[in-house]
Amino acid sequence: MTSAGARLRALMARGCVTAPFVFDGVQAKLAEAADFEAVYMTGFGTAASFGLPDLGLIGLGEMSANAARIAAAVAVPVIADADTGYGNESNIARTVGLYERAGVAALHIEDQDWPKRCGFLEGKRVIPPDEMVLKVRAAVAARSDPGLVIIARTDALQPNGWDDAVARAKRYREAGADMVFMDGLKTRELVERAARDLDGIPQLLNSWLVTPDEAQAMGFAVYIHLGVMLRHFHDIRVMLEELRDTGRVTVPPEDLSVEPITRLLSGDA
Repeated sequence: MTSAGARLRALMARGCVTAPFVFDGVQAKLAEAADFEAVYMTGFGTAASFGLPDLGLIGLGEMSANAARIAAAVAVPVIADADTGYGNESNIARTVGLYERAGVAALHIEDQDWPKRCGFLEGKRVIPPDEMVLKVRAAVAARSDPGLVIIARTDALQPNGWDDAVARAKRYREAGADMVFMDGLKTRELVERAARDLDGIPQLLNSWLVTPDEAQAMGFAVYIHLGVMLRHFHDIRVMLEELRDTGRVTVPPEDLSVEPITRLLSGDA
């Protein structure tokens, strides 16, 4: 049986893979039903599902358990946030093992100091690149499935600047990472610059500033899109305010039933 990682690698060989953010099984099933070829388990969303901000307040147990729930819900490959790997290189083997047993196709570890912060927040701190190189090597050595995709993320852009972030990404690739991920690209110009300066290195892009077709043209291997998650939070807030203010929630007539989602969850959709 082909592993999830091998299936993701096959998809990447055909072009850039778009994976929307999800943080539970029903969101993953909806993404799969919408014909997305992969999904991305977000750490931000996973923390939010516990009622917590993405500030390092949940750990390996909660994150790997959520990865297992999502991977069990869908047949498409799951790319998962693994934060900093939850320790130094000695802890990485357990992290990779738990995520691998959870059924994910790929995981990314980052070079932030713990407690970490969401990649788009200010105030991040990063560990020395030599320490992250050891973690990358440990992650690669720990996988039992050679298909599992190890992604090395750098958050050095905000605290250290562009040149250090690019240099780190290149070192992590040289250390054995299958893909690199420069987070915190807040403008289209920075997205384009990452594509140029890391040309030839498989990259994961976290953005809503370009389309999937544009990410493909720029040469990105994987494109994770947080727009659905942000819209999800926005729409729930608006609907709750509508219910508070009017005593009603406007729902299209065709959606006034639990049957469609029940069929989806039952595998009959």
